[in-house]
Amino acid sequence: MNETLQVMQQHRSVRSYQDKPIPAEVLDSVLDAAWKGPTSINGQQVSLVVVTDPARRKRIAEIAGGQPWIAQAPVFVAVVMDFHKTELGAREAGEEQVIHNSVEAFAVGAVDAGIALGRLMIAAQAAGLGVVPIGGIRRDPQAMITLLELPSLTFPLVGVAIGYTDQDSELKPRLPRASFVHRETYQADALPALIAEYDRTLTQYWQAIGRGDGLPWSANTAKFYQQVYFPQVAPAARAQGFGFDL
Repeated sequence: MNETLQVMQQHRSVRSYQDKPIPAEVLDSVLDAAWKGPTSINGQQVSLVVVTDPARRKRIAEIAGGQPWIAQAPVFVAVVMDFHKTELGAREAGEEQVIHNSVEAFAVGAVDAGIALGRLMIAAQAAGLGVVPIGGIRRDPQAMITLLELPSLTFPLVGVAIGYTDQDSELKPRLPRASFVHRETYQADALPALIAEYDRTLTQYWQAIGRGDGLPWSANTAKFYQQVYFPQVAPAARAQGFGFDL
């Protein structure tokens, strides 16, 4: 197995960082890995906002619901869906952009932001850095929009804290591979048994690392998905100029 595949298969979310800056050339190479990634129709409807200012990182930690590792890591990168940029392009061509009034815009933006996030994390880990993706910035998206001075038709979808690892975390087990890789057609009948198996595996994992508050996967998922846990996303998106009518 080559080194890149080893990095990708050993992902750990790091929540403890050294007080050590990332050299500019290392950070730039990580950012460039995301910049050079693919996007739908070459629309490049993603932008990155790189935050190194300690006060601003502290504020992001608060916005995300109290995640101190955001303030501790020397770099936070917000991955922003950016149809402001594409609207300027449409105007330059003498046309009117309408895609931002559709659910498709959020689908395209989320896919391309996910590609950028994945490339950021892999590049950072390949450079010897630790990472943890942060969806909690959507807890109060308007606060992020204000903090980062985002223009209309942009939206902060996700972020990632990056830095040199202080205390590493354990490699968390995943659902059985058969629940993820389906051959030819979706194998729904196999899922209940695979979920039950994973609940047992994850419970054993929590016990092994001394996490008495750890829940089985099914219970943890139900805890979050029985509600819309970031209810401000839709109103903040509409305020940014996005519609969901098409």
